Amino acid sequence: MTVPTLLLPWETVLEVLNEGVVIADDRHRLLFANSRFVEMTGFPRQDLIGSDLSRFYSPEEWDFLRQQMEAAFRDGHNRYTFVLPLKNGGRLPVISSSQTIQDSCGLFRIVTFTDISEQVQSEEELRSANEKLRERQMEIEEDLRLAASIQRSLTPNSLVCGAITVDAYYHPAHSIGGDFALVTPFEEEHLNLLVCDVSGHGISSALVANRIYSEVRTMLGNRAPLANMLRQLNSLVVRNVGVPGVFFTLAAARVDRSGKRMEFAGAGHPPAMIVQPGAEPRLLPSRSMILGTMPDAVNADATLHAELEPGDRIVLYTDGITDVFDSRGEMLEVEGIQNFVRETALLPFSEMKQGILNLVAGWRDGPPVDDMSLVLAEVH
Repeated sequence: MTVPTLLLPWETVLEVLNEGVVIADDRHRLLFANSRFVEMTGFPRQDLIGSDLSRFYSPEEWDFLRQQMEAAFRDGHNRYTFVLPLKNGGRLPVISSSQTIQDSCGLFRIVTFTDISEQVQSEEELRSANEKLRERQMEIEEDLRLAASIQRSLTPNSLVCGAITVDAYYHPAHSIGGDFALVTPFEEEHLNLLVCDVSGHGISSALVANRIYSEVRTMLGNRAPLANMLRQLNSLVVRNVGVPGVFFTLAAARVDRSGKRMEFAGAGHPPAMIVQPGAEPRLLPSRSMILGTMPDAVNADATLHAELEPGDRIVLYTDGITDVFDSRGEMLEVEGIQNFVRETALLPFSEMKQGILNLVAGWRDGPPVDDMSLVLAEVH
């Protein structure tokens, strides 16, 4: 077999290259293979020189390779990713770069092979890792869907309790959130209304909110005074969570079933409101600080008392309602919600909740970025 005359001076150089190099003629016979190529494939040189290249490949592989060689002869060069057959039957992934040359003996191809097995292995490991991540992500998303469904099921339904009608709304900024609302009657004595807002969003906030929710239900079921409930909840989070940046605010109202009297206790929370249609809403401020950070956050005189009349409407909400911005960057704040409450109090009670939400959405620039909870009650 004759090596192209043009390449004879370069054989020594080709022999010491760190890449595999072969020379083949236009009949696909191998004329030259350097030591690196021999090392890469494991074939003895005598088994390679003079051989038809097709004998080393499967029919499918050869069909692809033949097309690449035809392209190289046609265009003068080609570059593609393929495999080298190994003596042990394996396949070595390589990048093949071919150049067509011509001398008095005819057309020839000089082909270099760069071993990319480590790169391919890394890519395969990355694909495998990504596939495992996708599977894990699907599991997490399924868990989140279940958690979101459970959390939505905790939202109080509209109900009538004695002389009081209640409506409620909950919407998390993400699939699950740190807000919750609670409406629980106590035998024939009173009705408890409560909203809570745990700092942050997502899974961590939801877990803390779920623990607080369970404790609140137990305490209200035991008829705990509202101020005592705040103290116990504060101690629970300070002692058992104690993570910097985790805190919560809460507003709770206990309404006599006759609808004549109400107790209120708030901790770091936006003020509750009592409104008569056509009148300015009365504000019931929080007397205690945010909970979960300091042992003495609850004020000694934490509870307010209010007299109620038929037609009074009670409004509890979280700061996802108030802390929204318009297109000019102005925050709605409590004053803005107070105006919305006054305006929507003229509507039938069954339309008031949606009226408030519509006005907030109309003010807000873009979608909600915080969890929102809203509890409304009307005295008959």
